[in-house]
Amino acid sequence: MFGKQMSMVTPEQALPGRDAPMPVPRRHEVLGTSLAPPYPDGSEIAEFGMGCFWGAERAFWEIGAGNGIITTAVGYAGGYTPNPTYEEVCSGRTGHTEAVRVVFDPRTVSYIDLLKVFWENHDPTQGMRQGNDMGTQYRSAILFHGEAQKEAAESSRDAFQQVLTNAGYGAITTEIAPAGPFYFAEGYHQQYLSDAKNPNGYCGLGETGATCPIGVATSDDASSGSPVE
Repeated sequence: MFGKQMSMVTPEQALPGRDAPMPVPRRHEVLGTSLAPPYPDGSEIAEFGMGCFWGAERAFWEIGAGNGIITTAVGYAGGYTPNPTYEEVCSGRTGHTEAVRVVFDPRTVSYIDLLKVFWENHDPTQGMRQGNDMGTQYRSAILFHGEAQKEAAESSRDAFQQVLTNAGYGAITTEIAPAGPFYFAEGYHQQYLSDAKNPNGYCGLGETGATCPIGVATSDDASSGSPVE
């Protein structure tokens, strides 16, 4: 089950999955908010794949509730198998990438601000891997909600590519695709690197050290324009 699948499975080859969703913990271990919908009115969703989702989630919850982060959660996105398990995703036979969901208040923190965190906290040039973590489940991805998020993601990618090229890195391999179903991961994965669980646990993220040249924006400039349901 833990083979290093380096090419995407087809829908026909994907595991069948199941109808029952994964149980979700009631509260965020750090922020104390709900992981699952419904979310507060006016909030928006961003979803990213950055390699191992433990460290990726921490990068976003550390922005803090006072700075517009309502909640974060880890799960599986961009694939085919409904309600997969961690073991199934790691087999490479579901098509999913390990993903972090960020629910945010666009009046306080912009989508562009979140994109900056995304680009600067992993290496988006590595294809189906992130550092020593290899397989399709570790691919870099932006799963956008709405046209404004898509445009912001593509624009920030192009800007960051210039910086990476100047620093000697190759082409960005990040998948930018519409957000489909987000399947919550098992409870023990949620806020895995929190102080109450594994503060010194494995992170797996390896940033490039490059600064993404997109600045802090107002919510009017960077809102996805797509309120959560």
